[in-house]
Amino acid sequence: MRRFLGIVLVFASAAAWADALPSARPEDVGLSSERLGRIGKVFQREVDAKKLPGAVALVARKGRIVYFEALGARDPRSGAPMSRDAIFRMYSMTKPFASVAAMMLAEEGKIVLTDPVSKYLPGFAKMQVSVPRVDSTGRLTYETAPAKREMTVYDLLRHTSGLVYAEFTPNGAVKEAYEKAGLLGTATSLTAAEQVERLSKAPLAHDPAEVWEYGLSVDVLGRVVEAVTGTRLADFLEVRLFKPLKMADTAFFVPREKKGRLAEAFPNDPSTGTAIKMLDVGAPPGNDMGGSGSVATASDYVRFAQMMLDGGQLEGTRYLSRTTVALMTSDHLGKIKDNGMTPGELLLGVRGYTFGLGFSVRLEDGFAATPGRAGEFMWGGAGGTFFWVDPKEQLVAVLLTQAPGPTRVYYRKLFKQLVYQAIADELAPAMSASRP
Repeated sequence: MRRFLGIVLVFASAAAWADALPSARPEDVGLSSERLGRIGKVFQREVDAKKLPGAVALVARKGRIVYFEALGARDPRSGAPMSRDAIFRMYSMTKPFASVAAMMLAEEGKIVLTDPVSKYLPGFAKMQVSVPRVDSTGRLTYETAPAKREMTVYDLLRHTSGLVYAEFTPNGAVKEAYEKAGLLGTATSLTAAEQVERLSKAPLAHDPAEVWEYGLSVDVLGRVVEAVTGTRLADFLEVRLFKPLKMADTAFFVPREKKGRLAEAFPNDPSTGTAIKMLDVGAPPGNDMGGSGSVATASDYVRFAQMMLDGGQLEGTRYLSRTTVALMTSDHLGKIKDNGMTPGELLLGVRGYTFGLGFSVRLEDGFAATPGRAGEFMWGGAGGTFFWVDPKEQLVAVLLTQAPGPTRVYYRKLFKQLVYQAIADELAPAMSASRP
C-alpha cells in the first residue's frame, strides 16, 4: 500500500490481482487518485467509530481495477484484520447468479420466460392468493381466492410472482402461513423439495404480474434450474459460471481450509443493539438458496460484474449473449413499480429505479437522490454487501461488509457518492465494452 500526500491509495501488484482483473493507475482510466482516497478515509472513520466491523471496497473502470482496499476487522471478536481476500456471505447478491443461470438455460431453449412455473414444479399449478378485506367495522381480514393466472419464469426473475419474504410483507395472512411452514429467513435446513412443497401450499401475497414485491421468487427460480438440469444449483453454477469465470472462492458454503478468511459481523448491531445472527455457511446447506445462499470475495464478484458490463463475455469466454444482457438490464416493471415500494426504495432508500431480470435498473440520470447514470444496474445483500455496474461510465464497484443492520442502506449511498465524485474525465463514450 502506498501513501501520497496523506491519501491512502491501493495499486495492484501482480499477486494481488491474479484472480481479479488487470490493474491501472486511476488517472489512466479517468479517475482521480486523490478523490478515490476519500473512500478509505470516510469508511475508516466509520470503522474507528465502531459503526462498521470492517469492509472491502473495490472500484474498476474500463476493465481495470484502480482501487481495492480492506479496512477494519475481518472478525471483530478476535480482532483479526480485514483482508482483500476475505470471504463474505452474499445473501441477496446471490440472486444475480441464479438469474444468469436461468437465462443461460433460456438461451439454450430449455426455458421460455413465459413458461408457467408449474411446467417444472407442478405444485405451483393452482395457487391461492391472500386478499385483504376491510369489514364494516374497519377490521382488516384476509380471504383466499384462486390466482387469476399462473406465475411464470418471467415473474420469478422480476419479483412479480406473489412470493414474498415473511419478514417484510404487509400481508398478515401470508406472513402467518410462512411462519407456520418454517419459511422465515434462509431456510437452508429444508431440502429443495420441502421448500417447494411448503411454498406451494401457502397463499400468494398478490396475483402474479400485478405487484412488485421482493421475496422468495429467486429461490424458486433456483429450483426451476435444478428441475431443468437435473443437478443442484450450486453444481450448475460451479460448472457453467464460477469455475470458467475464475471465481475461485464463490460457492454455497465455506470449506474448512478457507474458514479463516470468513468475514464476521459485530455480535450486536451498533445502531439498534439487537443481536446479529449471520447465515451459517460452515457446511453444505440442505438446499442451495438461489436468493441468498452464496459466499464470495470482492475479487470474484468484480469478475462477474465485469462480465455483465462487457456484454456477457470476459477474457474471450462468452457466458451470455449481449442481447440477453440487454434484456436483463432493461425495465421490466413499467407501471407495476408504482403499486408499492419500488426497487430503489428497498435497495437505496430512493426512487428512480425499476427492476430487470435479476437486477435493479436506473431509469434516468436524474430523479434519484444518489449519483449514477441511466442504465446502471445493481443489487445488494442483507448482510451488508452491494455492487453496481454503470455501462455509460464503464464502471464497476463492489462494497462488502458484514453489517446487516439498517445502516447498510446508508453505506451503499455513501459509497456511491464517493466513487462518482472521483470521476475526473470528460463524458464517457456510449459504448460499454472495456476491451476488444
